[in-house]
Amino acid sequence: VPIGVLGELCIGGAGVARGYLNRTDLTAEKFVANPYVPGERLYRTGDLARWMPDGHVDFIGRMDDQVKIRGFRIELGEVEAQLLTVAGIEKAIVTAWENEDGDKDLCAYVVASEALNLPELRSTLQPKLPGYMIPTYVVPLDRFPLTPNGKIDRKALPAPETRLEGGTKYVAPRTELEEQLVRIWQSVLNHHQIGIQDNFFEVGGHSLRATTLMAKI
Repeated sequence: VPIGVLGELCIGGAGVARGYLNRTDLTAEKFVANPYVPGERLYRTGDLARWMPDGHVDFIGRMDDQVKIRGFRIELGEVEAQLLTVAGIEKAIVTAWENEDGDKDLCAYVVASEALNLPELRSTLQPKLPGYMIPTYVVPLDRFPLTPNGKIDRKALPAPETRLEGGTKYVAPRTELEEQLVRIWQSVLNHHQIGIQDNFFEVGGHSLRATTLMAKI
């Protein structure tokens, strides 16, 4: 495609693998002949990108709304489908939100016909989705922002603030040691209120943050 026009990013050269193990159908779909170099193959990444005038490649996003968070590949549509099974939720959009530290978390934007009980929402999703697919943030909206063409304007979605947490009652630290630990948790999780009964993985924690947590402790 011409410079500036979106296309699928394909990779060629010596680094291209032989294919997917025991998946001849997927190999045939993703590994294709290079139209510019006879006998060479290209790997179709499924990523949308475009050449820039200065020679750089501008990455736009996944063609199939698939994101990779902490090593897990997640189909955002699967998470949206489960949210829509929850009573009261009429519309749902899930995005990968990147914070100022470069960490990515799932963020769900929902339009609901009634006020959502967030601890109950987490409990409802837990049997249906693995932990890494449960959104860290949930943002209730009256309506989704739209582009002039009537499509959802994802760039206009607000920054998330409300975490999808469990129903643990807040219990304040009681000793100097507990206060020190709470401050460490707050810094690692970027969370303003941590109680001593909170579950690390229900307040935004994951394995990489756990490593940072242990180092700080």
